[in-house]
Amino acid sequence: LLCADVVCENSIKKVVKEVEEIVGDKGLNCLINNAGINVLASLEEVTAETMLTIYETNTVAQLMVTKAFLPLLRKAAQLSTGMGCHRAAIINMSSLAASMQLVQANEMFLKVYPYRIAKTALNMITRCLAADLKSDGILCISLHPGWLQTDMGGNMAPMQVQEAIPGILSVLDRLGEKENGSFLDWQGETLPW
Repeated sequence: LLCADVVCENSIKKVVKEVEEIVGDKGLNCLINNAGINVLASLEEVTAETMLTIYETNTVAQLMVTKAFLPLLRKAAQLSTGMGCHRAAIINMSSLAASMQLVQANEMFLKVYPYRIAKTALNMITRCLAADLKSDGILCISLHPGWLQTDMGGNMAPMQVQEAIPGILSVLDRLGEKENGSFLDWQGETLPW
C-alpha cells in the first residue's frame, strides 16, 4: 500500500518512483484515479474557495497523477496489443452527478455544485486522454462506481463497497477499444454525458 497526496507534486513524484520500483520493466497496466472530496454547497452556499479546492482535488490532481504515470503506462502498452486493463488503462472515478443530462432528474445534485462541476470536468479529461493516448494503445474511461457507503457517500447510500467491487472488476475486465472514452457505471452501462 503506497500513500500519496494527489495535490502535492513531490508526493506524486515519490509514489511514481515507488510504483516504478515495484513494476519494473513491465510498466503499469491500470491506473485508477479515485481520489475525491465533496462539500455540500448549494447555489446560495457555494464559494470560490470551495469550488477551487474541490476542482484541484477532483479534477486537476487526476490529470497531474495521470501525466506523472504516463511513462509507466506507455511502457506496459508497448508489451501487448488491443486495448484494456490487460495492456494499459486509465480509469477516472467519476459520478452520476457529473451527467449533464441526468442532473435535472435529481434534486439532490443541486446541493453539490462544486462536486458535480469538478466531476463533469473530469469526464472531459477522460475524453481528451482517450483521444490523445489512443495511438499509444492506452484506454481511458470515466466510471461511476455507484453511490456507496463510504466516508464521502455516507450511511444513506444504498450500496456497500463490497457489493460494488465485483461489478467494477467485471467492467474493468471487459473493457476494450469500443469503450475508450466512455462514461460507464459499475455494471458496465453507458451513462449519458
